[in-house]
Amino acid sequence: MASIESGMSNLRRAEFRGNAREYFGIWIINVLLTIVTLGIYSAWAKVRRMRYFRGNTYLEGHSFDYHAKGLQIFLGRFIVFIVISIINVITTVYPLLGIATPFIFLAILPWFIVRSLRFNARITSYRNIRFDFTGTPWGAFTSVILGGLVSVVSLGILAPFASRWVNRYVFNHLRYGDRGFETDPKVGDIYRGWLMPALMVVLGILVAAAAAWIYVMPYVFQVMGEMDRFNEEERVGLTVLAVYGVVIPLLIIFWVAGFVYRVAVRNVVMNSTRFDNIHPLYSDLSRGRYFWI
Repeated sequence: MASIESGMSNLRRAEFRGNAREYFGIWIINVLLTIVTLGIYSAWAKVRRMRYFRGNTYLEGHSFDYHAKGLQIFLGRFIVFIVISIINVITTVYPLLGIATPFIFLAILPWFIVRSLRFNARITSYRNIRFDFTGTPWGAFTSVILGGLVSVVSLGILAPFASRWVNRYVFNHLRYGDRGFETDPKVGDIYRGWLMPALMVVLGILVAAAAAWIYVMPYVFQVMGEMDRFNEEERVGLTVLAVYGVVIPLLIIFWVAGFVYRVAVRNVVMNSTRFDNIHPLYSDLSRGRYFWI
C-alpha cells in the first residue's frame, strides 16, 4: 500500500474503508442498467464505481473525491468511437489507405493517452485540492508507445526499461495543487523484481513445449494417420482441442507472471517517488495478497 510519509518513523498509511456488501449493491445495479441500455449506462456506472472507491480511500482521516460526470465520460467515449468509425469508413472506401491506418493510430494515440491521464487527474481531489497532469503527447509517444514496442521486440527482456520510462513520464508530470511528484526508479531494482516472473515464463514455455511434444504431437500424428476415420471438421476440431490443452495453461502462466511483475514495479516505483521533493512514498504490497484479490 502506498502512502505519503515524512520518514519511516512517521509513516501514514492509506486506508480503504469500503466493504463487499455495499459495493455489491452498486455493482449489480450498474451491470443491470448497462445491459438494459445496451452499454450506454456504462459511463455513469463508472462514475458510481469510482466515487465509491475514491470516497472510501482515506489518508490521515480525509477521503479522496471523484468529480467526473457520466456525460463527460460518455462524450469522451463517443468521440473515440466517431474517430475510429471515420477511419474504418475511409479505409473501406479507399482500401489503399488501410496501409496508413496503423500510422494514423500511432499519431493520435499519444493525444488520447495525455487526455485520459489529465482527465483522470483533474477529476480527483484530496482535501478539496485537485490533482493535475502536465505531460505532452510527445512524451507519451516516447515513453508509452516506444517503450511498449521495445518491450515487445525484446520479448520482455527490456521490459524494466519500458516500465521505468512509463512511470517516470506519469509521476514526473503529476501534480497535486501547485506541488509536483517526481520519481527515478533504478533499472537494477526493477530487474530484480523482473527475475521471478521471467523465470515463470521461461519455465512455463519449457513445460508447454514438453507437454506438446509428449502429449499433443503424437495425438496430432495419430489423427493425421487415420484421416479416413474423421471428416475435415472433426480433424480440425480435435487438433484445435489438443493445441488448446497446451496454449491455455501457457496463457495462464503469462497472466500470473504479469501480476507478479506489476506488483514488483509498483513497489519499486512508489519507493522511489517523492512529493514536493520532501515527502517520500512507500509501498510494501504483497504479491500473494494482490494475486488473491
